[in-house]
Amino acid sequence: MDPLAQETKKKIDKVLEVLRGDLSTIRTGRATPSLVENIIINAYGGTARLKVMELATIGTTDSKTLVITPFDMSIITEIQKGIEAANVGFNPVVDGNLIRISIPPLSQERREELIKAMKHKLENGKVMVRQVRHESMERIKKEFEGKEDDIKRLEKEVQKLVDDTIETIDSYGTQKEQELMQI
Repeated sequence: MDPLAQETKKKIDKVLEVLRGDLSTIRTGRATPSLVENIIINAYGGTARLKVMELATIGTTDSKTLVITPFDMSIITEIQKGIEAANVGFNPVVDGNLIRISIPPLSQERREELIKAMKHKLENGKVMVRQVRHESMERIKKEFEGKEDDIKRLEKEVQKLVDDTIETIDSYGTQKEQELMQI
């Protein structure tokens, strides 16, 4: 693979990574740590995300219950307040040395709203991929000016990467939609 195509692939992979992270924030009615790991917590005189600060372990006991176990019990109320303040529709309950969060079931209307939001995020991902393609095509034309065979070959290579990535993004959408529609 040409170095320019490899660079394009790296940029596209970064877009996919961002998109996967973005999609993981859409809750599916199932308990997953990604629902709370990016919530901002005020602790130790500063603020940080629950996951980044590594303030606690986040796990599940079943498909409807999240369990957060703080490493330092003195900040358990700060974690609880942070989750409540995040306004994500969760009601954290302190249960001894841990926090339990019951994930409420999604209504059909809410599922449809989430699917619409997911499709918007997918379209944004596709736009970012097309932007990477546009930048690569411009660079190919500039660097290989006068070498029509090289330009055509590299443009095909980049287009194949883009087509494969768009397919991958569509498969993410199909998978997430199935998750959202499960009751």
